[in-house]
Amino acid sequence: MTGVVTGDAVVLGLRPARLPSRALALVVDLVVVWTAYLLVSIGLGVATASLDEAAVMAVSIATFLLVLVGAPIAVETLTRGRSLGKLACGLRVVRDDGGPIRFRHALVRGAMGVVEILMTFGVVACIASLVSARGRRIGDVFAGTLVVRERVPAARVTAVPPPPPWLVGRFARLDLSGVPEDLWLAIRQYLTRMGQLDAAVGRALAERLADDLVARTGAPPPPGVPAAAYLAAVVNERQARDARRAFAPSGGGAAGGAAAGAGAAPAVHPTAGRGPGRVPGPVGGVAGATGAGGARGGGSEGRGGPPAGGPGAPPATGFAPPA
Repeated sequence: MTGVVTGDAVVLGLRPARLPSRALALVVDLVVVWTAYLLVSIGLGVATASLDEAAVMAVSIATFLLVLVGAPIAVETLTRGRSLGKLACGLRVVRDDGGPIRFRHALVRGAMGVVEILMTFGVVACIASLVSARGRRIGDVFAGTLVVRERVPAARVTAVPPPPPWLVGRFARLDLSGVPEDLWLAIRQYLTRMGQLDAAVGRALAERLADDLVARTGAPPPPGVPAAAYLAAVVNERQARDARRAFAPSGGGAAGGAAAGAGAAPAVHPTAGRGPGRVPGPVGGVAGATGAGGARGGGSEGRGGPPAGGPGAPPATGFAPPA
């Protein structure tokens, strides 16, 4: 991968195309172009059979320039650097600063390609591509272009190692709102690559990241807990909170049931006063019990239900408090 600095001082990581992929794309392009040239030549030969020798020669030269030189230039200009062969091989011609090419770049490349590809059967282009550090031929050097790879294999995503079981849920009440995203990214990168680091270097890096995390949260790790295990436990807690937030039901949950139970006025049961011994419970209590407990709300109407958040309601958090 090569670093290209744009006009905005942004470094781009580009993968220059090497000789094998460029040669394969060139073979595909030459097969297409020569096939079109032969077909056009045969058609023009039949059409100009009655002309004299000079006219036939002029038509032949014009056909050569238009098909073998003009057509590749037009294709690269219209497709912003992707011919048929380059499209098949996942390549693209870009400027030195990473931007798309224009007509002048394609014109210089096409003009130099007549000399180093057509007239020398690609020998000059192959030698120049092997000598160049970025695999550029002479036309790329004069035009200020570079052939890069567009289809880059995706990097393998490494999962963050889980913390020790005795630390899971230990930081359930830790305030993580003050931790910036760049610190989370640094911790995740360390945890996914700590097996590739030297033991002393990894330990020092883990301690530095743990100190930064403690400065943001205000809660130091428990005594005897290694810095790497502390970082893994805190990252696991953040992922658990994100998962609960993402998969939390949007409809009536505990909060909805509590609000329904608190805001509803106690209403008299429809059967009140119709018979002796019938003492109805408030409807608001039943609604609160239904929203708070789900199955708990299925009690009888006459008895009412416990208010939301009472002694029998489950805790609001999914993790047990730290010991």
